[in-house]
This record gives sequence, structure tokens and C-alpha cells, in this order.
Amino acid sequence: MSRGFDDDVILGKAYDGRLVRRLAVFVVPYWRRLALAIALLVGATLAEIVPPLLVQRAIDGPISAGRLEGLTPLFALYAGALLVTFVLRYSHNYIINSIGQTVMQDMRVKLFRHIQRMSLSFFDRNPVGRLLTRITNDVDALNEFLTQGLVLILGDLVTLVGIVAIMFALNWRLALISVATLPVLMLIVALYQRLMRATYRLVRQRLALINAYLNEQIGGVLVTQLFGRERASKAHFHTLSEDYLAANTRSLLIFAIFIPAVQLIAAIATAALLYGGGQGVLAGWATLGMLTAFVLYTERAFQPIRNLAERYTVLQAAMASAERIFGVLDSPEEVRDPEHPVALPTPVRGAITFDKVVFGYDPDEPVLKGISLHIPAGQAVAIVGATGAGKSSLVGLIARFYDVQQGRITLDGVDIRQLRQRDLRRHVAAVPQDPVCFSGTIASNIRLHNDAISDAHMRWAAETVNAASFIERLPGGYDHEVRERGANLSLGQRQLLAFARALAFNPAVLLVLDEATSSVDTATEALIQQALERMLRGRTSIIIAHRLSTIRHVDRIIVLHQGRVVEDGSHAALMARRGYYYRLYQLQFAEQGEAQPVGPEQR
Repeated sequence: MSRGFDDDVILGKAYDGRLVRRLAVFVVPYWRRLALAIALLVGATLAEIVPPLLVQRAIDGPISAGRLEGLTPLFALYAGALLVTFVLRYSHNYIINSIGQTVMQDMRVKLFRHIQRMSLSFFDRNPVGRLLTRITNDVDALNEFLTQGLVLILGDLVTLVGIVAIMFALNWRLALISVATLPVLMLIVALYQRLMRATYRLVRQRLALINAYLNEQIGGVLVTQLFGRERASKAHFHTLSEDYLAANTRSLLIFAIFIPAVQLIAAIATAALLYGGGQGVLAGWATLGMLTAFVLYTERAFQPIRNLAERYTVLQAAMASAERIFGVLDSPEEVRDPEHPVALPTPVRGAITFDKVVFGYDPDEPVLKGISLHIPAGQAVAIVGATGAGKSSLVGLIARFYDVQQGRITLDGVDIRQLRQRDLRRHVAAVPQDPVCFSGTIASNIRLHNDAISDAHMRWAAETVNAASFIERLPGGYDHEVRERGANLSLGQRQLLAFARALAFNPAVLLVLDEATSSVDTATEALIQQALERMLRGRTSIIIAHRLSTIRHVDRIIVLHQGRVVEDGSHAALMARRGYYYRLYQLQFAEQGEAQPVGPEQR
């Protein structure tokens, strides 16, 4: 079993008081409604105990005496008890399920809010699918625990205690006969729970394997089809499905044995009651009506016990889900806002300084090693270097996606760790290589539901970055519906849309997190280059570049190698130096089979 699945098959205690106390925090705001639901449940449970007493009264009274007219009030009381039970059960179900849905909403919102506050390192460790499972499946399991688990278990216990109490109050001899088989039943229930625990773990493990395989295969269907591996993929999925079927079949087998076993014990208890009670009727220490009532009570006493056993898996799933949910909520925010934030000087100019910055995703293995450099306000800078040199890390630190381990980064002279993250990112915009699009309209993707961005400003941003031409050709223009992940837009269109979004927020600092023109055609590349040049004017800009031919328009090029700045200067100056940048440039153009422009006039 892969270590990646362990978190999805956690099985702790079937009931963990510590987790229940933490869950109670979400329920406490609705304690009045919960108390009402419990009161209604107890009332319904007590009302269900009344009908057998009325049957006893009817048999020992009017029926034995031959006075059928005496049955009318008893029949009315019987019907009334059933009606009261119905009303109380209906009210309880409505209230408890409404509480469950509200608690689910609160929990999902808290989880979502917490996840949004987490730094990128959290998402490096937690796959998106796992986080979606926490917000959906695991929260649903806790709803089932609240509505079908804990409260109904309380109702079953009240029912069982009430029935046993009333039986002993009516006739202790018959009560002893009725409960004589309970120890055997408890033994069967304990065995059932132990077997179901092991089987439930197996079912969860094999379901996790299926989900992971589906996620991989659906996401990589292009590769599967390209290499003709559909038959092999289908065969492997069939094997996984058979394993899952076998685990579920085992679970059903255990349940199929448990239910008849309970029914057999109930039948033995009823037979013993009829035999012993029959002798009691003949001996005079019991009546026929009382014996009938005890038969009814005995049958009802077995139902709560059966329910308690069946709800064991509900408790088990809920505790495992709670463990995973609180594991997410307990994850610390590695990038935190300061207790006493400071404000940036106004207007924000965008001067950036790296002062002896050391950073590594693993602190013991630094990616950036003592970076010191100053980027004046309004300067356009390109960061180049081989893969793994630390380019993306350097740029990501400016937006404070991560915090440095040593040194500091300042914006207009203020350490960015002294700023609230939202205040910092209000002045920093980023354009990733793989642009992100959301379901909604073109307009909502540009302004991200920020009402402060007017329609005129949004259209100006789109026109400035050459996005307006393709937007206006779409059906509906700016109201055109964008599908999930921008599936109905080309890569170039999504890239231009990302440029328009960044420009609409008018940042003082622009970060192009990766090569923006690496996967588009020549015509779109020309549009993107024009858009990029327009965006760089008047603002501090830092661009990560892979294709060196696209960055000749920048003011300055910084070359990174193994986490250190090895060269810094203009394109012409670096080419004239014939150092690391020169070799990188020569190598790239040699691979592309192009002429190798080296003179300053090429700028």
C-alpha cells in the first residue's frame, strides 16, 4: 500500500471523546434546536412504548370480559399514540437534519477559509483531490454522524432502557425471561463490530486505490490513448474493481450473518417467553394480556440493539473523517500576518531589495544562497538561468508565497514580513506560465468579482494587452461564458486574459512567473510580446525567461546559477563579457539553428 493512501484509511476509535468535543464547537451555536430535537426524540420513544400497554389493557379488560364497547377508548388512545409518534418523529427528523445541514455549511466554510489562508508549501504537501475529499466526503460523514449516528443512538438507548424498565415494572419474572438472551446477543454484537472494523478498513483502502487510479487515468487520458494503453488500463481497473467488490462482498456476508443471528436470538427469546409466560398465565402470576405485551416489548427491544450494531460503521467513518478534517484545520499557517502590521509609504513606487536572502523548501537544502540585489522602482528585470537555479523561488518570495529563512526582502524600504499579505499583494500581480481561468464570464475572469474595477477600466486593460480583439469576436463579448479551466479558450487567449487581469489591478510590481510565450504560435507570441512591453512601462517588472530572445527589451538581466547571482547587467553588456549568459545564449540559439546575434546593436 502506498504511503499516499494512509491518510484516507485512518481508523481510530469508534468513539473518540476528544474529537466529539471538538465537533461540539460547531454544534453549540444551535444547542437550543438540538435540545428540542433530542426532547422530541425522547418523546417519540416514550410514545412508542405505550401501544403494547394498551394491547394488554384491551386483552385483560374488555376482550376477557366480552365487553367490546370498552375497546373504543383504548383504540382511540392507540391511534393517538401512533399519531403523536408520527408527529414527534417527523419534527425530530426535520430539525436534526436542518441542524446537520447548517453545521455542514459552517464546517465547509471554515475549512475553505482555512485552506485559502495556507501558503503554497501546504499545497505542495497536500494534493488537491485530498483537500476536496475533506470538504465534501468527510464533512458528509460527520453530517451522517450527527443526524443518523449519535442522536439516534441516544434514542435507541432510551428505547432499550425504557422497555426494560417498564417490563420489570409490569412483571419481574417475565422480564427476567425476556432479557435472559441479551448477554448472548451482546457477544454477537461485539464479534460483529470487530469483524466489521477489519472489513471496513479493507473497503476504505481499496476504494482509495480506485479513486487515485481514476484520478490519474482521467487526467492522463491523452497519454493513455496516444500510446494505445486503453486495454491495459481497463484490465488494471478491472483488477482494482474486483478487489473492491471482494471487500464489499465480505462486508455484506458479515452483515448477512449478523441479521439472521439477531433474529434467531429474538425468536429464541420469544419462544422462551411464550413457554415461561404461558406457565405463568396458567399459574396465575401473569395474565394473557401481560404476556402479549411482553412479546411485543421483546421484539421491540431487539431493534435498538440491532441499530446500535449497524451504526458502528457510521461512528467509525465519522471519527476517521473528523481526524482528517481537524488534521487540515490544525495545519499551521507558515506565512502569517504580523501582529502589528505597518503600512507602505504612499504612493507605492515598487523598489525591491533582496538583502542576503537565504531560502529553501527544505531549510537544510537552500535553493537561494545569500542573494543580495536592488531593483529600482520602474525597472524591468529578467531572471535567467538553468533549471533549478532558483528563478521561480526568487520571484515567488516577492509575493510572499513563502518566507525567507535568512535575510529580508523590502518593498519601498519596508520588510514585506511587516506587511499584511493582502496589503502586499494589492500592489503585486503575477502572470503564470499556465494561466488560470475560472468558470464564469470573460469580465468576471478579468476583474475577479472586484467591483472597484469599472467596465471602462476593464476594457482598457484588455485593449492594452491585445486581448480585446479576440474577446469582441466571442459570442457575447465580455459576457461570454468561460468553461472550467478555460477549456473553450486557446492557450494564447488564456495568456492574454491573464495579462488583462494583471493590468486591471494596476500593480506597482508585476511578476511574470514563467515564460509566457513558451507554448503559443508565432502570431500569438507577437501579440503577447507587444502586451508584455506595454505592461512593463512605468512599473517594476520581474520576468522569468527561458527563451532569451524574448527579453531583449528589458532594462536589466540577472543571471542565477545554483542559487547565487553570477551576472547582472544589460543584454549587450553580458554578451560582451562572454561569461555564463553568453554561453547560455550561444547554446540556446545553436539548438534552435538560428543566427547568433551578439552585438549591442541587436538590442
